Amino acid sequence: MESEVSLFADQVTLNALVQNLVYASGTVGAIFVVVGLLLIDAGMVRRQNLFSTTIEKVVGFFIGFATYFVIGFALWAAQYYIMEGATMGDAIADWWLGGGMVNVYAQDVDPDVFPGLNNFQIFVFFLACFAGIVNVLLHYAVSERMKASAYYISCVVATLVSSYLSFLTWGSVGPLTNPGFHDFFGVGFVYIFPAAMGIVFAKKLGARPGYFTPHPRVSGYYPPSIGLAAAGVMTIFAGLPMVILSCLFFFDPEALAVSVTMAEASVGVAFNNYGLAWAGGAITGAVIAYATRKYTYLLLGPLAGYVSGASGFDVWMPWQTFVVALGAPIVAYLVYEFTYKRLIDEHKLIPLFLGAGVYGLIMVGIFKAGTPRSGYLGFEDGDFAFQHAEISLMMQLAGVAAVIAAGVVTAFILSLILERTTGLRVEDGMQVDGLDARFWDIKTDVQTLAEIQEQAATGGGTAPRGAPMGPETRG
Repeated sequence: MESEVSLFADQVTLNALVQNLVYASGTVGAIFVVVGLLLIDAGMVRRQNLFSTTIEKVVGFFIGFATYFVIGFALWAAQYYIMEGATMGDAIADWWLGGGMVNVYAQDVDPDVFPGLNNFQIFVFFLACFAGIVNVLLHYAVSERMKASAYYISCVVATLVSSYLSFLTWGSVGPLTNPGFHDFFGVGFVYIFPAAMGIVFAKKLGARPGYFTPHPRVSGYYPPSIGLAAAGVMTIFAGLPMVILSCLFFFDPEALAVSVTMAEASVGVAFNNYGLAWAGGAITGAVIAYATRKYTYLLLGPLAGYVSGASGFDVWMPWQTFVVALGAPIVAYLVYEFTYKRLIDEHKLIPLFLGAGVYGLIMVGIFKAGTPRSGYLGFEDGDFAFQHAEISLMMQLAGVAAVIAAGVVTAFILSLILERTTGLRVEDGMQVDGLDARFWDIKTDVQTLAEIQEQAATGGGTAPRGAPMGPETRG
């Protein structure tokens, strides 16, 4: 006797499949972003640490990815449960790793119970990638000097805190988004939060040997392949368009798009904003780089432009994005120089995310104030009425303050605990010798400048003529 199976065809229509593919493409884009971030770092760290820094980022990514599946998505999804009169506890029951909505086929669930289930299930994978990206970015701030065990513990905690921040600041009906905080791409919880953690960790860990002052065995920090880092930047550029598409919601009529913030949007304008953000940042970054003869700004420029525009890709018009992006590298430049002069050994997250990211969120609050958003389509009155709130500068500042405070407090508490347990900093001798050789017994087949100079100092060889002997000359 054949068993009867209830099939809810409305969950698996062709229209539903098209939306599923749109959101699934965002996961591919997110993975390209991870690859780009790995390439950038591989082109910038000391050759003696190349394997260790790369593999720590990969492991940190998957720690965040798995932690998000366990409970992170349930925290973000809770805002929509609360909108419907349920609780965060109900969201956790449905969406933790063993929850009923995670472990069921969409066609077996009545649309009256949960419509569009496939899209929500795909969103778990999509947002889990960004939970992992938060950890990859955090590693940029502690690379080559934080113990792997301390970093991995920090990855679990950072994922949990950033997941709760996404509930507060990314969407349309969360505690900060429903009153009007606007962040289309999640700049706050994905970018600014790990940067705020990076400030604390960079101060606690101190500078790497030989970075700011001469060291007898580390003559400087010489990037092994700037070209590889440039390729990483363009890999990120290639991956993000599909991510942007996944930050739009599509309602009937089938091609009608609104952003995750429930602001009016369209695919074409969002994509054009994205491209012009990179272009504007690249142009100003190039001007700064050639004026100062520091190659760093050729890489920071386009990234700064993108980060400054990302929070408003849905509401900016293309010309506005371009103008905002032109100013972003200047902000990054000022922050970079400020941190360098104060001997803070962190020059990626702080200029880009605390500099350009905060700048972009504030620009949205100033120039797009009054733009309708928040709530959810289909709600005509009440606390969650569609587009009942407006963008405002005060809400933008409140959101920025929340994510920065969360990052600083999280890293400060973690530092206190880790210093007394696993330890926080890799000891100087291991940093000097290189993590790959000391921990993994991996030795590069390229003789570095520091090794040549050390041989010369001990009578084992001759230093090359004109070799720089001081700390790194900055790009």
